[in-house]
Amino acid sequence: MKIVICGAGQVGYGIAERLAAEQNDVSVIDSSPQLINAIGDQLDVRGFVGHGAHPDILAQAGAEEADMIVAVTLYDEVNMVACQVAHSLFNVPTKVARIRAQSYLQGRWRNLFSRDHMPIDVIISPEIEVGEMVLRRLALPGAVETVRFADDQVVVVGIMCEEDCPVVDTPLRQLTELFPDLGAVVVGLYRNHRLFVPKSSDSILTGDLAYVVARRDQVRRTLSIFGHEEPEAAKVVIAGGGNIGLYVAKALEQRQSGTKIKLIESSRERAMSVADELKRSVILHGSALDQIILNEADAGDADTMVALTNEDEVNILSSVMAKKLGCRRTLSLLNSPSYPAFANALGIDAFINPRAVTISRILQHVRRGRIRGVHSLQNGAAEIVEAEALDTSPLVGKPLRVIDLPSGIRVGAVFRGGEVLTPNGDLQIQAQDRIVIFAVANRVRQVEQMFRVSLDFF
Repeated sequence: MKIVICGAGQVGYGIAERLAAEQNDVSVIDSSPQLINAIGDQLDVRGFVGHGAHPDILAQAGAEEADMIVAVTLYDEVNMVACQVAHSLFNVPTKVARIRAQSYLQGRWRNLFSRDHMPIDVIISPEIEVGEMVLRRLALPGAVETVRFADDQVVVVGIMCEEDCPVVDTPLRQLTELFPDLGAVVVGLYRNHRLFVPKSSDSILTGDLAYVVARRDQVRRTLSIFGHEEPEAAKVVIAGGGNIGLYVAKALEQRQSGTKIKLIESSRERAMSVADELKRSVILHGSALDQIILNEADAGDADTMVALTNEDEVNILSSVMAKKLGCRRTLSLLNSPSYPAFANALGIDAFINPRAVTISRILQHVRRGRIRGVHSLQNGAAEIVEAEALDTSPLVGKPLRVIDLPSGIRVGAVFRGGEVLTPNGDLQIQAQDRIVIFAVANRVRQVEQMFRVSLDFF
């Protein structure tokens, strides 16, 4: 696939890195010569210095033959115009834009991005995407990762298996025997920096991060079986009153009326603006790295500290300080791919990488076949994919036990007619079933082939 990316910042770089690694033909445009030189030196992409919305620059980058344009510059208007130019002059089939200003996304202006006006096929709003992920983590504090598929009826959770986990050293086969009615499947284990699909004879070990696909109504029971019965947070401290912090605080006010919220913001002007928009939250002006401010926010008595500033270092240190003061749980926003590796060692319970959220949304449209959703795990080590089975799929019409799925692929759930089916050897997949499937990175192409209009797969 030929893809043009406008913007070589953190998000643009991450997208280019991922797509180039999958042998796509990638061109990157940015007005900064330094960023273009860096991305050209480090990745197998072509770099172009210039304005991402200018027709001549888009033409140089190969927009005439492009299958997709991804506009993720710092400016919404540049991203919007780049997509318009790509459509009007170059007829690019798929146009993706990052749009941060919520004014553009209000319901009354929903026709703005229609094909007749400003034809953008996929809008990525980092504030909403990341904000919703934070809210899902707060709703399920026992999970370190939470993603929904199949009209929100299937939930994928990442669960840390600690020393007190009741199912440690239990073979997965035995788990199925112990809980036959549990609508959940362990599809992947992250152990010693390696993500893999376990066999039924494998056991979960202390320190493993287990990825489990579960029916929505079985998620809390699943977490309980793994030793996580943490209640929803009643007291939340938010560090950072930017767009994401404000979105989370607003949503908590609306959805969890009993939750006490305190928000710390370093900018006095921004703190006053946030205070005007929130009704129940207490707003504190100061630094989240100031222990006096943390004490004033009662961080030591909080159920969860959510660090959502624009600086990774502030998020990490404020989370560590809150934990030392007695905060029960911390959740941190981390943009740099370097920090997650040692976040847990510092006592940070969970983190969210905005770049990974954006990349997952884009991968959904890069993947071939009837792909409805994609979520990237562990910096691209594996993917959870939701796909629709076609009549020609090699999965259709056979019991799962006779289908020779390659190693590294595991079916987690089947969504049929509004009902979630837990896979077993007797289940036969039917055309139009929506399948939630786990695949390690080098098996993703095979998953794509399973859901394309093709009779030739195995």
